[in-house]
Amino acid sequence: MGIKNSKNTVLFPILLACAVVLGMMLNSVFQKGTGVDPGIFQLQNSGNKLDIVLDMIEEDYVDTVSSVDLVEKAIPAILKDLDPHTVYIPAKDLQRVNEDLKGNFGGIGVQFIRYQDTVAIVKVIPGGPSEIAGIKAGDRIVMVDDSLVAGVKMTDSDIIDRLKGPKGTPVKIGIYRRGEKAIIDKELLRGSIPVASVDVAYMISDTTGYIKVSRFAATTYFEFSEGLQKLSDLGMKQLIVDLRGNTGGYLSEATNMINEFLHEGKMIVYTHGKSQPKTDYMSNGKGQFKDLPIMVLIDEASASASEIFAGAIQDNDRGKIVGRRSFGKGLVQEQRRLPDGSALRLTVARYYTPTGRCIQKSYANGKEDYYNDLNHRFLNGEFEKRDSIHFNDSLKYVTPGGNIVYGGGGIMPDVFIPVDTSGYSDYYRELRGKGVIYQYAFSFVDDHRKEMLELKDYKSVLAFINHQPIVKELVAYAKDKGVKPDSHGLAQSLNVIEIQLKAYIARDAIDDEGFYPIIKDLDRTLLEAEGLFK
Repeated sequence: MGIKNSKNTVLFPILLACAVVLGMMLNSVFQKGTGVDPGIFQLQNSGNKLDIVLDMIEEDYVDTVSSVDLVEKAIPAILKDLDPHTVYIPAKDLQRVNEDLKGNFGGIGVQFIRYQDTVAIVKVIPGGPSEIAGIKAGDRIVMVDDSLVAGVKMTDSDIIDRLKGPKGTPVKIGIYRRGEKAIIDKELLRGSIPVASVDVAYMISDTTGYIKVSRFAATTYFEFSEGLQKLSDLGMKQLIVDLRGNTGGYLSEATNMINEFLHEGKMIVYTHGKSQPKTDYMSNGKGQFKDLPIMVLIDEASASASEIFAGAIQDNDRGKIVGRRSFGKGLVQEQRRLPDGSALRLTVARYYTPTGRCIQKSYANGKEDYYNDLNHRFLNGEFEKRDSIHFNDSLKYVTPGGNIVYGGGGIMPDVFIPVDTSGYSDYYRELRGKGVIYQYAFSFVDDHRKEMLELKDYKSVLAFINHQPIVKELVAYAKDKGVKPDSHGLAQSLNVIEIQLKAYIARDAIDDEGFYPIIKDLDRTLLEAEGLFK
């Protein structure tokens, strides 16, 4: 099979497997995917027994109980002994969950942080409702419709729920702006706000391009292609694709992306399940970068579609994988809609890399042990030493180029890079733990917003902040936040603190195009991958 654009098959992010608390009736109509091709799921035998029990309880139980509530409690029990990625999503959560992969949502087009009990706008999305209404970075949102959101105890989720809504619906916003005596009232119509899945695409040297992909959403291949073309126009001769922390998404987006780098007739991945015939995903030879040298960065949070991408590159001897062993999710889910607006994400197949590897790690000891696996890896020293990682020889495979690879527990990188905690002191950890570095970065930008509006790239941001006493001011700011000054800890972590602080300031000023080029100096994995091209 060639490259497909179908979104019916999805490799959902691992965090969604934590979703519980479910709501549906057991004898209900299932709809696949986004709501097409309805079919009837008829309960047989044991299913009828459940119906009978529910009827008995509803008719004859001593107290009045809700059969719907009972079903909601029963479904997690039914699913708990299946794989960790078969999950049930109640109607109230489904839209939010789907938005992560949809590529857009209905909202007003701002990014914000909670700063001193206010909702401080960090970024206004270009072309969105807020920019059109004249809302600016640095403004504070104090009212949403008739609800006060400043100086009250609210979570980020509470605020997001008030700001988001269907496209075209109205929302009233009360804004406090420095220099203005009165609250500025704005009435906006919510719009379709894009959610980027490619964080950044930039040249880290004259010849090396870098693309950071945070998820495989509905728009990822388009964003990725735009990034590739941009880098090609800038003279890219080699590429680093960063999939660290990317927990997955749509299978079709991953296969389309990999197709850019493979000659015709190469296996990308295949899937197979009890009720799913074997499906091969092959390259069609139409990719524009089939001979471009490539490195792929992964870590323990890279899962699902990220592992398909890395596995296809590795098994086809197309490039090197750099970093740490990936999560180990080799299962494919389909989403099936239910009449009440809820959904079941059901594992229907396993996926296999071109050499035939299934990299799904074991879940035989239950879901709790499954999700504690990363903690076990850390305690066993795997994040620091390659020798701590052990694979079963029976799961050994050989690539066409003669390289040995393993199945059964994630993608093992060709080049292992341990976690780098050099320069970490207790003082630094407290600064990070309390969010002080990020908060001070916003405060700095807020105090210098007029000057920073003139800065257009990370070099100009650095030129400006290099003449500012940012570390000294950070220490004083942290003291006010309850972090006791520690000269020894500061000296030990000075390089880490200073670079992170500059990177966060640049992000608040000019977004990720400012952040990544600066934080690169602390990124050992990226620096070593770049060196492998030489």
